[in-house]
Amino acid sequence: MTVIRLSIVAALAGIGASAVQAQTPGPGPAPVQASQFTQWKVPKGFHVDIYADKVENARQMALGPKGTLFVGTRTAGKVYAVVDSNGDQKADRVIVLASGLNQPNGIAVRDGALYVATAERVVRYDDVEEHLDSLPAPVVVRDSLPNPGTGHSWKTIAFGPDGLLYMSVGAPCNVCVSGPMVSAILRMKPDGSNMEVFAEGVRNSVGLAWHPVTKELWFTDNGRDRMGDDVPSDELNVAWKPGLHFGFPYCHQGDVKDPEFGAQRACATTVRPARKLGAHVAALGLTFYTGKMFPARYRNAAIIAQHGSWNRSSPSGYRVMVARTNGRRVTSYEPLVEGFIPSGSPGGWEAGRAAIGRPAAVLQLPDGSILISDDTGNRILRVTYKAPGA
Repeated sequence: MTVIRLSIVAALAGIGASAVQAQTPGPGPAPVQASQFTQWKVPKGFHVDIYADKVENARQMALGPKGTLFVGTRTAGKVYAVVDSNGDQKADRVIVLASGLNQPNGIAVRDGALYVATAERVVRYDDVEEHLDSLPAPVVVRDSLPNPGTGHSWKTIAFGPDGLLYMSVGAPCNVCVSGPMVSAILRMKPDGSNMEVFAEGVRNSVGLAWHPVTKELWFTDNGRDRMGDDVPSDELNVAWKPGLHFGFPYCHQGDVKDPEFGAQRACATTVRPARKLGAHVAALGLTFYTGKMFPARYRNAAIIAQHGSWNRSSPSGYRVMVARTNGRRVTSYEPLVEGFIPSGSPGGWEAGRAAIGRPAAVLQLPDGSILISDDTGNRILRVTYKAPGA
């Protein structure tokens, strides 16, 4: 692994809890201080640069047809438009499109319209790239979403190859039996009608992506807490058809019975993950790489943002990983970008305090580079590749 040095110009904001921390004690870590210098570890030939800074609590990303990057947030209540008007692969403007929203984590673009999912509803901004400086009133797509009110109430959304809008609805707890359309992945028509359950037993998915070859839905899922440092693992799952159950709250990581609810349903009746991603790594957004900039071995691989642990005695996650795939199997699993937390950092809440960034989502640009949102560094990073010696 080579080391890329990068000057950090954005002051880092306070650390929010990771996506797995429902019902945890304490207020969380104190604000991290700005770092003027850090190091990224990447494979040889890869480089990391800042694409945009001052994007507070940057989370899920979506790209408009004219190249505008849209960014949702979870704790900041804002939706951003990030514009690179001169094509130099660095943002010229960061525009606050909307503010005062309740956890507008989920965003997606379809037919020139920006879809935003808050904890309670999905709205749509039509022809959004023509109105970046004066956003029109949104059209309500779906009101009164399933909202547990506590726990993992933010949403992740994405349009599937079937043209339907998919949405994750997390559990209201660390571990519990959830109500209808909760702890699930739902789908609906683009106008919000015909909402139905697509997958059940999903504790908290913050990453949805379709395999470019099989067109099957792959998703991350965060494992429950308070079973120790190393169990259960976060999961990378494949939902190849509707109606599958992925275990929560009865079975974790495909083979671990829950101590409270495990007697109610056998692990054998649930779907095992395609890959165990590690305990408490907080696997969030993912994308499948289809570009030509990276070496051919990255084609069709899942690139996964790991936000990082908040409750493990030694930190885990805080990196971006690559899971190479063959059908529904993961054939290899290795780091792409590390260095979001210094080596030797303490565990628990202090890990978040020590981190200089926490990756939240991944998005591929048309040139084959990828963007990584960092909700602690308040920035968007860009990863490129150039063959050594070229």
